[in-house]
Amino acid sequence: MSKILITGSAGQVGGELLSELMKQHSSSDILLTDISGLERISDEYEKMILDVRKYGDIKKIIEENDIKYIFHLASILSAKGEENPMLAFDVNMNGTHNILAASVELGVSRVFIPSTIGVFGPEAKKDNTPTWNASRPRTMYGITKFTGEFLMQYYFERNGLDTRGIRYPGLLSYKTPPTAGTTDYAVDMIMHAARKKDYICYLKEDASLPMMYMPDAMENTIKLFNAPAASLRYRGEYNISSFTFSPGELAQAIREFVPGFKVEYRPDYRQKIAESWPKSLDCSDAIKDWGFKIRFTLKEMIENMILNMRQ
Repeated sequence: MSKILITGSAGQVGGELLSELMKQHSSSDILLTDISGLERISDEYEKMILDVRKYGDIKKIIEENDIKYIFHLASILSAKGEENPMLAFDVNMNGTHNILAASVELGVSRVFIPSTIGVFGPEAKKDNTPTWNASRPRTMYGITKFTGEFLMQYYFERNGLDTRGIRYPGLLSYKTPPTAGTTDYAVDMIMHAARKKDYICYLKEDASLPMMYMPDAMENTIKLFNAPAASLRYRGEYNISSFTFSPGELAQAIREFVPGFKVEYRPDYRQKIAESWPKSLDCSDAIKDWGFKIRFTLKEMIENMILNMRQ
């Protein structure tokens, strides 16, 4: 029986994607892989250690498990990528190429690979940034993801591999602690507020960035993955976003639920990364091609996150 393979299953997106997939599939349909952290995932799922930098190991897993679909989530994020750019290149670039090449070689039907707003550099239009824009990323994360979009197009045109992807904005989730992303301050800030603790923010008070609640992101990921191939004009470049806010605006919105919540701003190296990214995205291509749609407003997201964190 053919299966769905998820790489990077133990990361921030992996668990949330799994929950969304389980609305349509059983646990026996899904194989979870990561280089570490799999012990945190329920044993009802089949799990395997996988380093996506090892082409032979990827091929073996695909062959032995009759993999039909792949969600390739394994990645080094923006902040950690700047701390260790060689690791970020190795995992993000070589790992992505390995997944695509092995998929072609072994007849995988469809591959989803998320991209990021990090593909845009400081030359890009800052407000309502369209799909096609000046893209000269300045982080290793952005460089590898931008190149990954081209690789997806290459293997689609050269080999007919059905590749699909989304440029995720900052993603917020109450289920997974913040990791190594520049936008992860938002999750951390809400977590502090839910625990009635003050927060020290590593971005400036007015550093506006596009954001999205994880349930909306995952619902739209599956919507794109299941969309008719003929309706898609792009492979890995679709912009999606729910709303834009700065740390100061988020703090003010939180105070509606946690009066007296205090934030101190101490910008670090992540501020420079944030300044190179768009403030808002034009999502019209995703709306037109596969019906991108959101459910949560900023207020609804904060209320839902705080409620679940306190529970």
